[in-house]
Amino acid sequence: MPGHTFPGRHGSNPFSDAPSAPQSGTETLPTRPINQVVEEEEEGDAVASPTTGTFPSTTKTTGTTTDPFGTDGTSDSSGPPSSFKPSSDGFPSNYGMGRRTSVSAESMNPTDSASDKWTPPFYKKTDEQLARLRAAIGAHTLFRALDDEQSRMIIGALVEKPIPAKNIKVISQGDQGDYFYIVESGSFDIYIHPSGSLQPGPSGLGTKVATITVGGTFGELALMYGAPRNATVISATNDCVLWALDRVTFRRILMDYTFTRRRMYEKFLAEVPLLSSLNDYERSKIADALESCKYAAGSTIIKEGDAGEAFYLLEDGEASAYKKDLDEPVKNYRKGDYFGELALLNKAPRAASVVCDTDVKVATLGKDGFQRLLGPVEGIMRRERYVGVESVDPLTRE
Repeated sequence: MPGHTFPGRHGSNPFSDAPSAPQSGTETLPTRPINQVVEEEEEGDAVASPTTGTFPSTTKTTGTTTDPFGTDGTSDSSGPPSSFKPSSDGFPSNYGMGRRTSVSAESMNPTDSASDKWTPPFYKKTDEQLARLRAAIGAHTLFRALDDEQSRMIIGALVEKPIPAKNIKVISQGDQGDYFYIVESGSFDIYIHPSGSLQPGPSGLGTKVATITVGGTFGELALMYGAPRNATVISATNDCVLWALDRVTFRRILMDYTFTRRRMYEKFLAEVPLLSSLNDYERSKIADALESCKYAAGSTIIKEGDAGEAFYLLEDGEASAYKKDLDEPVKNYRKGDYFGELALLNKAPRAASVVCDTDVKVATLGKDGFQRLLGPVEGIMRRERYVGVESVDPLTRE
């Protein structure tokens, strides 16, 4: 059974089944170069692959040369990963390899982000490239829920992968998936073999099921989990270019940003009198359930007379509350302010309208969602009497 390579340290696996050399006080470590990509092509498969050692590399904006699958090429040319330490108890390196083991996904603790100072990678792009990538990202279901900041980081982390010739295999059916791709130029054919994996021989690709052209995407399941590829993708034209994003970067961007935003929501919620009696756990549940919405300047978020069905936190921008027959606003809202909170208690008609003074981003939660999380609001309010309704929330009639 061939050993698998670790992401970013190709060709070196301290957990390989390969027999170890006899021990003589010091363990003999593998000598395969760690930046070598192990190619496991079936005999007779003439299709080239971007994972070969001669495949063109791309350069990061910092000047560091990277190989087609993300390693920086600056590691020592021999020896194991620096994180691998020889056994100090004298056991052979393959001791216990026949035992049953477990496999888990990447361990990512968002609370560590403040200490490790991780920043997402960034690769410079032209304005035209940025426009095409925004269109591709925006049209994809997986990215549709991302806000502007997350989308900006995702697009910045995409790295260019030139595919210089026709019939180069980008991904193989059955292989473990680590990258998601967007087509910048050229086209790619998709093949599926009924066996579930790429097979040797002329018919090993299976049946061609589709062709992906400029703006198209493939490999998105790799961003969510390391599932085996369900198809083989091969370049159909010369001089193709792909943009690639790896799973670890994608998940780290989402987790870090989501964690930061959640902390911000919890801080906002702590300032809402109606929710002041919630404990930290209940407040975190509410923060997780909030949904972001955007409104352009001049848009109406809440209309006077409509039923109150949602509560709003102002994440960014400015807005004002107006009542009929009054020229001046009855209240102004800034970042961190909230309005419509009594909609969590009842669905009485709004007594004022809220209009955006600037472009606005709000986080919103409806009464139904609140009750699914914490039960009837009346039960929450019994903990602490909520008074001053009109002075606190001018949007709701007493």
